[in-house]
Amino acid sequence: MHPSLPPLAMSTEPVESEQVVVEADHDSPTWRQLSDFSVSVSRKGFPSQASYADLRFRSVKDMGSLAGPEKKIVEGKLGYVLEDVPHFTDYLPDLPNYPNPLQDNPAYSVVKKYFVNEDDTVPQKVVVQINSPRGIHFRRGGPRQRVYFESEDVYACIVTCGGLCPGLNTVIRELVCGLSYMYGVKKIVGIQGGYRGFYARNTIPLAPKIVNDIHKRGGTILGTSRGGHDVMKIVDNIQDRGINQVYIIGGDGTQKGASVIFEEIRRRGLKVAVAGIPKTIDNDIAVIDKSFGFDTAVEEAQRAINAAHVEAESVEHGIGVVKLMGRYSGFIAMYATLASRDVDCCLIPESPFYLEGKGGLFEYIEKRLKENGHMVIVVAEGAGQELIAASMRSMGREDASGNKLLLDVGLWLSQKIKDHFTSKQKMTINLKYIDPTYMIRAIPSIASDNVYCTLLAQSAVHGAMAGYTGFTAGLVNGRHTYIPFYRVTEKRNKVIITDRMWARLLSSTNQPSFLSAEYIEEIKTPREPPK
Repeated sequence: MHPSLPPLAMSTEPVESEQVVVEADHDSPTWRQLSDFSVSVSRKGFPSQASYADLRFRSVKDMGSLAGPEKKIVEGKLGYVLEDVPHFTDYLPDLPNYPNPLQDNPAYSVVKKYFVNEDDTVPQKVVVQINSPRGIHFRRGGPRQRVYFESEDVYACIVTCGGLCPGLNTVIRELVCGLSYMYGVKKIVGIQGGYRGFYARNTIPLAPKIVNDIHKRGGTILGTSRGGHDVMKIVDNIQDRGINQVYIIGGDGTQKGASVIFEEIRRRGLKVAVAGIPKTIDNDIAVIDKSFGFDTAVEEAQRAINAAHVEAESVEHGIGVVKLMGRYSGFIAMYATLASRDVDCCLIPESPFYLEGKGGLFEYIEKRLKENGHMVIVVAEGAGQELIAASMRSMGREDASGNKLLLDVGLWLSQKIKDHFTSKQKMTINLKYIDPTYMIRAIPSIASDNVYCTLLAQSAVHGAMAGYTGFTAGLVNGRHTYIPFYRVTEKRNKVIITDRMWARLLSSTNQPSFLSAEYIEEIKTPREPPK
């Protein structure tokens, strides 16, 4: 139980759920609205001891499967639900805590109410109707008045996993500087080469001077890899070295690994904070507003689109095809298209398309070439995979991170377009194919991403120092939060093709939706939940 929760509220009722459930009366006089985006769940200060009856805390560990995460849920009246994150005191009672050293830091002395109220939460959904339930909330990120580590006792490590993404070095830098400058931590190391690096004895010592200008470089100074996730070896290594704070930067596969590492650490009863920083250039991690590096990717994609447009409009019947990242989600392709305004067609994984026949892609290309004399197509790497499945011998194969291996849709689509106009239309076209994938991944992050990386890193540090663990630091509705691992790994963030943003794209490109009226009606109609 978290230290701020009143012990008299414990319930002895039997529990059938496999979750930690907390039910609270949020209509008590001590409940208050903090802002448009944050609310407070009051756990103390009730007028009398009898008011403790308003709270019921029920706890049970998930004994069904070690693979399933133990969940910590707060349920209140009017449909309020807090999906909370673990805290050391959930499994390590009577831990000492200390005043936050930030209270003596002159840089923060001018900040009014710098410390976050322990009970602040952030709603996942901010647009509601008058009678709507309050819905799901997440614990607000930020510094607490009390911490569960003394600065000299902290031994922190940082690891980067998976593919490259703009901003990785910025996150590393700000984790190091945040630990050092805000909390006085001296012992920080970098794990080399992803999860596999935990098996090696060599680490990189990290200090503010060492990481001072790494944010100006692309890639990661720690190196990275996919796979290599042997949880027992990793936790053994963490335990043997005496590491007590682990910062893991990576995508959904990496966060799944971080969740398993945390569960094993909790099973062993170790005082080790595990904090995740979500990384995916595709912006496909659920719950959070966006992932770091996404803005940089959209910005850099403009160079490729501009080049394709120049090539296409400079020749007769010119076609420029640009393949952008987006294995399962088409956010980069969609936003890059909207930002450019030179794109005539955008193809993403979420919106099926077809080539032949009335209303197909070939018909649309013919129309645009006749009207404008040139055309630019942006295609996300995961688009059209169902069309090329027959020729894809690697169908079903995965890389070391569990990602499905995809055929190059850009090359495939370019060849199909050439074949169509050569054999069927007897029309000469000039097609140029541009794949800027690795150029985009490897560049330094732009200014807005640098700021975002800084805030994410500092939020993770504040959470770990405050004793929270098993969480991902992320932005929800513009507020920094601590999100349980299972929420960012249970599904992917995808473009909703019935949403206004996709409609804006269709309006910008004037492309057909490639969807039948029946299909559109089907996806717009909410499905009945299974009985």
